[in-house]
Amino acid sequence: MKAGNAFYRDPTDLPGAVPVFPLSGALLLPGARLPLNIFEPRYLAMVDHALCGDRLIGMVQPRFDRQPEEGAEPLLCEIGCLGRLVSMTETGDGRYLINLQGVCRFRLREEISVETPFRQCQIRPFPEDLQEDRSAGEVDRVKFLRTLRAYLEANELEADWQSFLRAENGVLVNGLAMMAPFGPAEKQALLEAPDLRMRAETLIAITERILAHKEGDAGRTLQ
Repeated sequence: MKAGNAFYRDPTDLPGAVPVFPLSGALLLPGARLPLNIFEPRYLAMVDHALCGDRLIGMVQPRFDRQPEEGAEPLLCEIGCLGRLVSMTETGDGRYLINLQGVCRFRLREEISVETPFRQCQIRPFPEDLQEDRSAGEVDRVKFLRTLRAYLEANELEADWQSFLRAENGVLVNGLAMMAPFGPAEKQALLEAPDLRMRAETLIAITERILAHKEGDAGRTLQ
């Protein structure tokens, strides 16, 4: 699956600094789309800035293992994902409903001093995300679907199983990684997986751990 689009074929096509949107638990992956409801004034300004420029926003989670000093902005994870603003709807109550198309992951180099209300950082893009991900054919699809079914059944969730069966590996793995109700640490692990095969394996491992914990809790309840 090719992560980016016709706009970006090489890291030199991307800016060295971008506005960043720190959002805990949010996961944007290369090639996938993330809908966002923007309502804070500084992030409304960020969207306006992106629309007037290169339409790029860096999604990144606040650090979940370290707390900032009192009164300081949240510390940021080192790795995020660059998204291109591909659609925006303005609501009647002052909000923006936007969609970001994942372009590539990036490593934060440093935060830069700016006068804008939103934060901006220098980044180093992951060039491999702009190329075809050849690991898609290596995904253990049978195990992935088996684990997914076990999770759905354990949580008594209904889903369109035929859609899962029809989806190609990239759409299946990345879509479920983004939608899964995991915590910030798990979401970051999925983002940092080097390719689709490893992301699928990470998703399986996280799900199996959750299922084992759920079974353990059920066993203790019955005793």
